[in-house]
Amino acid sequence: MIYPELVRVIAEILKKFDSEEPVHKSFHPGIGPFGEPQLVKEIAKRLSGKGIRAYTKRTPDLVVCDGPITFGIEFKIVRPFGDNGREAENWSVNMLHPYPGNVSLLADALKLINLNANISYKGLFLIGYEHNPAEISLDPLIQSFEFIARQVMKIPLGLRVEERRDGLIHPVHQVLRCVGWKLD
Repeated sequence: MIYPELVRVIAEILKKFDSEEPVHKSFHPGIGPFGEPQLVKEIAKRLSGKGIRAYTKRTPDLVVCDGPITFGIEFKIVRPFGDNGREAENWSVNMLHPYPGNVSLLADALKLINLNANISYKGLFLIGYEHNPAEISLDPLIQSFEFIARQVMKIPLGLRVEERRDGLIHPVHQVLRCVGWKLD
């Protein structure tokens, strides 16, 4: 399996999970309100159900084994709006905080680069949500992330791979954007 295929399979898994109308805590049904640990655990479970060995860890968040190939993936969730429909505060920090030791996707990239593990490929994965049509597009955030990663931090970020799924059941988190980058 190559990384673009894995991004596609994960997008399909998340869309299928959403169609089952899951409820997280007291939020509206749908995958939008779920946290990163819950979604990554569900992804691992469903990949395993497809015969693809997958398990969660602290670093990387998800390990996927496909024959001799092993992917180590760090995830981040980006939601410009909360379950209540109001714009979330500091929602872009999960991607752009450019300092080691924090919880941003940039810091996760640095962790992966320095990770000494038996992993064939290292990747970053964004799970993002938008309205349909987008009230706040994730495009400027994604482009800013790529610029900071490549130009400022010199992270060997591969080409962007994106899968989009419309028609999520949540009234606010209506569009799923799964964006992946392999670290070269």
